[in-house]
Amino acid sequence: MPGDDRPWIAAEGSSKVCVSYHSITATNDIFVTCSNDAGLTFAQTGNAFDANHLWLAGFQNAIGNIAIDPANHYIYQSLSGVATAGETTCTNCGLHAVWLAVSTDGGLTFTDHAVYINPSTSISYGHQFVNVSIDQAGNIYVIFNDDHNLYYSFSTDHGTTWSSPTQVNKTPSSTSILPWSTAGAAGKLDIVWYGTSYYDGKNTPDNYPMSAAWYVYFAQNLQATTNPANFTQVAATPIIHYGGVCESGVSCTGNRDLYDDFGVAASPTTGLASIIYSDDQYVNSSTEPAAPGCAPSASNTGSCDHTDVATQTSGPGIFP
Repeated sequence: MPGDDRPWIAAEGSSKVCVSYHSITATNDIFVTCSNDAGLTFAQTGNAFDANHLWLAGFQNAIGNIAIDPANHYIYQSLSGVATAGETTCTNCGLHAVWLAVSTDGGLTFTDHAVYINPSTSISYGHQFVNVSIDQAGNIYVIFNDDHNLYYSFSTDHGTTWSSPTQVNKTPSSTSILPWSTAGAAGKLDIVWYGTSYYDGKNTPDNYPMSAAWYVYFAQNLQATTNPANFTQVAATPIIHYGGVCESGVSCTGNRDLYDDFGVAASPTTGLASIIYSDDQYVNSSTEPAAPGCAPSASNTGSCDHTDVATQTSGPGIFP
């Protein structure tokens, strides 16, 4: 697919696979291409923007992940964007609206629903990435951040209406970025992100000083549709990075050591979470030997960049 970027993948059962992506050559539309033969062929493509929201194309959006509900086969595509057609000519409007595109026909067509529109056009949720997850009861959770705090909203009617946003992060995670989530049994939700106690109200994370120490944070709510503020929060790792963190892909001017390949999943048997993340700190142990070229003097550089997994070993799980 030449001229395409930011692919996301979701699967249902043994045969349904859908890939969503930005079609840069088609004015940054978000297309969803699906296969019904386990990826052998991808013969079906739908546009995530419905007829009333085609103005979200033209580089007025930032793509998030895609998810499929195995209970009803609905497909959900998350994104941030401008709020109205009139804002497409605004030169200083942020992507202050969070959207969810919903398909009830297997990805042929989509209907776009506003999850949350911040009344301030200077706010942007176009940071990597808006995230959607679905619990076993069909409740939908959308996670988004404004480069400072992390929020979630939920829907109990397949994305038609949404709760008001609730802030997820607490002190000491004053800056919380790059969120990911996974949902389990009804109302049970895990959220992870990169967080630091540093926040000066002026600089973006890309320009944070070396004093900013980053950790992987884990938050859990077992009553996410009835008690939104009921999150527990822990740092799941030691320090994984110091300084700036890029959120703009190849357009970044700063450090990309944490990339944007971050995620969490829960065991279907224990319900306990495993988090995959990037770490550029020097480590050299029997269970985690240093990579060639990674020495103590190279800590916090790409030479020591590696992928780690943190697994929850105690506390409640989100299944059953």
